[in-house]
Parts: sequence; C-alpha cells; structure tokens
Amino acid sequence: MGAVLGLLLSLNLSVFAQRETRLPIPYEDLQLLSAVFGKIKSDYVEQVPDDKLIKEAINGMVHGLDPHSDFLDAEAFHELQVDTQGRFGGLGIEVGIEDGVIRVVSPIEDTPAFKAGIKSGDLIVKIDDMATRGMPLAKAVEKMRGKPGTSVLLTVVRKDADTPLTFTLLRQEINVKSIRAKALEPGYGYIRVRKFQEDTGGDLARAIRDLYANGPLKGLVLDLRSDPGGLLNQAVAVSSAFLPKDALVVYTDGRTPDARMRLTASRENYVRRGEDYLRDLPAGIKTVPMVVLVDAGTASASEIVAGALQDHKRATILGTRSFGKGSVQTIIPLGNNNGALRLTTARYYTPSGKSIQAKGIVPEIEVLQDVPDDLKARSDTKGEASLRGHLKTQEGEEQTGSQSYIPPDVKNDKALNMALELLRGTKTNPAFPPNTKAAQAPQQ
Repeated sequence: MGAVLGLLLSLNLSVFAQRETRLPIPYEDLQLLSAVFGKIKSDYVEQVPDDKLIKEAINGMVHGLDPHSDFLDAEAFHELQVDTQGRFGGLGIEVGIEDGVIRVVSPIEDTPAFKAGIKSGDLIVKIDDMATRGMPLAKAVEKMRGKPGTSVLLTVVRKDADTPLTFTLLRQEINVKSIRAKALEPGYGYIRVRKFQEDTGGDLARAIRDLYANGPLKGLVLDLRSDPGGLLNQAVAVSSAFLPKDALVVYTDGRTPDARMRLTASRENYVRRGEDYLRDLPAGIKTVPMVVLVDAGTASASEIVAGALQDHKRATILGTRSFGKGSVQTIIPLGNNNGALRLTTARYYTPSGKSIQAKGIVPEIEVLQDVPDDLKARSDTKGEASLRGHLKTQEGEEQTGSQSYIPPDVKNDKALNMALELLRGTKTNPAFPPNTKAAQAPQQ
C-alpha cells in the first residue's frame, strides 16, 4: 500500500511557500539532469513537451522520498482541498498504491462504490480504458471523480476471484460526514470518526451535545477504526474535547523551526476562524469513562487522538494494533497555478514522547473479530512498515500487519460489544478503567 489519500496530516499553511530556501545547488548533478533532458528532447522516438518532462522529473524526485510525499498539479491540488471539505463528485473510495497499482483502502458507506460491492483490498487495474499501473495516485483520483450522474468503468482484481471484475458506477455527490453518533443504549454513547475533515471538530461538538441532551452519559465508545486520518488541527480538536484544557496532545519534530510544534488542548491549535465550538461542552465529557476502538486501518490523525488519550490515561484503547503512520505532511503551494508539494516535514510524538512510526498504537486490550471464511484472506491490513520507502522507526522493532475487519452486524462486533460490557461493568479487565495516577508525563 502506498500514499493513501486521507493519510494526510496537513498543516495547510501557505506561509511555507513564501519561505526562501538558500541551500547549496548541486551543479554537477543538475548538469547530469540537463544532459538526460537534452538527450530525451533530441533522440526520443516521439517529441515530448517540456512541461511533461519537467513534471515527470519532479514526480520521480518526490516519490523517491517516502510513500506520502507527492507533487500535486493544479487540478490535483484543487481536488485535495475539496477532499478535506468532505464534498465532491465521485465514487466514494479511499485509495492508495500497492506495487504501482491503485488499491482500495476502504469504500465509504452509502456511496456508489460501497453499494456496488467494491471491497477493501481490491486492486483497481483499469479506470475506463486506462491501465493504472504506474499512474500517480492524484491522477487516479482525478479520473474517478467527476460530475455527478456521469459513469466510470472500473476493472478490479480481487484476491479470491479467478478473473478481473468490472463495475460500472455512476458518480454522485459524495458528502462524507466525518462524525456519526448514537446511543448504544440509555446512558451509553457511541461516536465514530470516519476521517478528519475541516468540520470534524464542530460536528463532534454537536454530536456530544446531542448525546447529553437525553441526560448524563455513563460511558462512551469512540470508534477510530478504519479512520485513515486527515487534518492535524482536527485531530487536536477531537482530543481536546476529552482532555483538560492546555493538556499536550502531540508534538512534532523536523529540520525547520516551522516543523517543530507543541500542540495543546487550546483554542488556537484547532480553530482557524470563528468561535470555539468546544466551549461550554457538557462538563461530564471530560470525565465520562471511555473506550477507544482501533484497528489496522486507524492511521495518522486518528493515531494522534488514540495516542493522546492513551498517554493521559483518559481512555482505554481496545482492538488491534494501528497502522503506524507517525509522520506529518505539509501542503506547500507552489504559486502561479503550479499546484503544490505535499512534503513529509516532521515526525510526530505522543505526549509521553513515543513515536508510533512503523509500529502503531498498541491497544491495552486486544480483541480479534470472528472473520467469515470467505474474507479471512483479506481481513488484515499491511501497516506503514510494509510500504516501500517508509521512514524507519527510530527505536524498537517495526511492526506491520493487523486485523482490520469490522463486522457489518453490530451484534457480531466483538470489539464494540466488549467495550460496552466494560463500560457497563458486566465484564472486567485490569486495563479498564485506566489508572490516571500512572499517566505518562508529557515531554517538556
């Protein structure tokens, strides 16, 4: 699996584009690049436009860094901005790259892809009549999106199918609600975060108030399973809803001053404009017993939330080991309608100073689902450590591969049912509730 769309922790600060970088220019290497450019221009069997050669050279340079850095042309940059808003015309698929082919991370519920039967792990080998091998991820996303009501033909290779499958899908307006909430039973709430978009924090605040409208909660399940991540400030917002004011949520470390940050549970770290939507939340949300569900699809921004709540002993983490993406990507606009650079600029650390890069968040309580026989071959998700060119862990052994199956019927969801039983007190475990006196001290 490669650079998954949605595994993005975007600072989205255009100020980075204005900062000049004065570093030595490797003239000899640039002469080599110029020589290759010239030979292609003069000798290649067909004429190639200059801008295509330049863009492909940039793509090669950036893609060789790590699985999450990317060069986005103007259209891809626009699509990325649209994606973080949660509204676009498309099919409803979270995608990544595996061995040069587009891989389905997960279909989004109630979308054309979900209804047609597209499954996690499917390899999209053709979009309409164009093969996807070697296609940049942004280009594949661009081809699958479009005006609602128009059709697209996907050719899919599935592990347990003898021949490729074809799906003709009608695009529709995808309005991805990042928060889904309900009462599991009186007094026990459930909040699922699907991904971290611009409005996630505000939607979470509304969901919390709606749950408390029926009376105080006795327990809460926060479900981060199969959440591929999203915006960094929204991860801070979600964490801040449950943590004391000014508690450390995450800190980052990179080579530049801009990449070194300490983000706490305070308004300036999650609100870009407007009022503080977390102000005046029901007081009980800071102390209500909590269980956080994670699995191999829990990545990036969702790992930040799980790590913060785990380190502060605010919640017990239950499920399977998370994906292990412990890096931050900054979106750097290039100006003059030239698109943007999505560049890995920092590693992030949980409040106690742990890096989860290529290791993931380890739950205090591991719960494995009962997987149907026909799904067992693809019930696990490869983690960050399996990605070609990933940043290596700085300490300890790398870990990859963990269960990511979520039963469609709630009554068969062992993780969710275990969480509810712990909250009710009908089952016990030494890890629940967490020992707040053992909270790991934040790094200074």
